Amino acid sequence: MELNLLNDAETELLRSMIAEATNIVICGHRSPDGDAIGSSLAWMHYLHHIGKSNVKVCMPDAAPDFLHWLPGQNSILRYDRKPKEVAQAFKEADLVCCLDFNQSSRVDAMQDVLEASEASRLLIDHHLEPESGCKMTISRPDMSSTCEIIFRLIHQLGGYDTMTEQCAECIYCGMMTDTGGFTYNSTRPEIYYIISQLLAKGINKDEIYNRVFHNYSTNALRLRSYIILNKMSVIEELHAAYFTVTKEEMSRFHFIKGDMEGLVNIPQQIKGLKLSISLREDTEKPNTVLVSLRSCNGFHCQPMATRFFNGGGHADASGGKLNCTMEEAEQLCIKAILYYKEELK
Repeated sequence: MELNLLNDAETELLRSMIAEATNIVICGHRSPDGDAIGSSLAWMHYLHHIGKSNVKVCMPDAAPDFLHWLPGQNSILRYDRKPKEVAQAFKEADLVCCLDFNQSSRVDAMQDVLEASEASRLLIDHHLEPESGCKMTISRPDMSSTCEIIFRLIHQLGGYDTMTEQCAECIYCGMMTDTGGFTYNSTRPEIYYIISQLLAKGINKDEIYNRVFHNYSTNALRLRSYIILNKMSVIEELHAAYFTVTKEEMSRFHFIKGDMEGLVNIPQQIKGLKLSISLREDTEKPNTVLVSLRSCNGFHCQPMATRFFNGGGHADASGGKLNCTMEEAEQLCIKAILYYKEELK
């Protein structure tokens, strides 16, 4: 089965960029998810294995609790905790690998140190409309995840035979989380061939699933139940649903990062639903509302995320951010749904 993504010239460029680098920084987007963390750590494991000893993974902030078991997680430098150390890493780097984001603004507060770096930049991502300015851009929106791209690159560079179980675990976790346990964006047969190759490295896919999806606290489960019972609004005639979550409500249920992961997918279990939107207040920044959108049954939410929520993403899984009150965000959400009412009917 064909797994190669690069032509000969591109492969040689990637090899030379890696070979010539001594100090390498790998970075991901704000609020890193399983794909951002998994791809970054897998790429770090690969680079370590081929002899690159000075590789640092830098993230803007914390990953959810259910990803803290991933091999190498403890080595990640967080900009919100150690800004000077992260800034120094970017300053010393001669290669910066940007994984799982298409625009430098996605690293949020870490953007200035990323853009100030004079290092060659390698972008590996599967989101639409990647920014220009990188020495090499490997952008494949048709891929299930950045982790799938990382596997294919390691394979093409001849690194599969010596791939460690730890590297394989990171890749599988990212592929699994970015496809909802392989329930969407995962119809290509190559994905399942890659899974078989990861299983051959000794990973326990059931254990990985349980660590990620069966890892909620009692408070988290009560919060999720409260939102569905009390906060979910369903517009039946437009096959759309949305819910709002305030800082006060999250505090009441002792919210920690990750407690609402995937909750925006739950309304999609409603028969015939085409659109689900989550509006959540940022726990740290005032008048900031984080938006997640999911779509199915023929409607695609990505244009809505771009037009109304300062965001973007994949056709059926997008996000955005609003600088306003929750009341204003809810009104904009309703406006967005009505704007697309003909497609949603």
